[in-house]
Amino acid sequence: MPTVTRLRDARSGRVAVELDGAPWRTLPVDVVARAGLTEGRALDRSALRLLRQELRRAEALTVAGRALRRQDLSARGIAERLARASVAPAAVEESLAVLSRAGLVDDSRFALTRAASLADRGYGNAAIRYDLERKGVGPEPTSEALESLERESERARRLVERRGPGAGTARYLAARGFGEEALEAALGADFAPDP
Repeated sequence: MPTVTRLRDARSGRVAVELDGAPWRTLPVDVVARAGLTEGRALDRSALRLLRQELRRAEALTVAGRALRRQDLSARGIAERLARASVAPAAVEESLAVLSRAGLVDDSRFALTRAASLADRGYGNAAIRYDLERKGVGPEPTSEALESLERESERARRLVERRGPGAGTARYLAARGFGEEALEAALGADFAPDP
């Protein structure tokens, strides 16, 4: 059974591990610490199993961290990224729990920022709701995000002022997810839907 004979500092945040006097692997410091690798420890099956588990956890957190560095994501968005990276389902769940506890993954915050961004880009409530559902945000955070926005009719009115009234603008607003009430409020009774 191989034994850890030396742990030495490698490049930033990593530790070079030697087994029976020969170089073996360079591992992240946190993995070495959580797996309990110390000089003189024999690497039996249970120690290797724990080391593999810690490596999977570290890999999952690294993939999630890279994804979150680019943009805010919902919990489902992170889970999908981890699944595409072939991370084990248990490591996905554990990583999501760690990221949620740290406040890095928060569906309510994601819904608020995503809804505000879409509203600023000229989308109506139906399109925003659809987008948030597609991204895996639940109904409660979605409703809270929509309630936090400026009224849909006001957003539609601003778009009508910019584009001008007319049938083309009505089609544009409908295609962008604005409801009938918002269309009627922004365009007037001339464009009210047929009874």
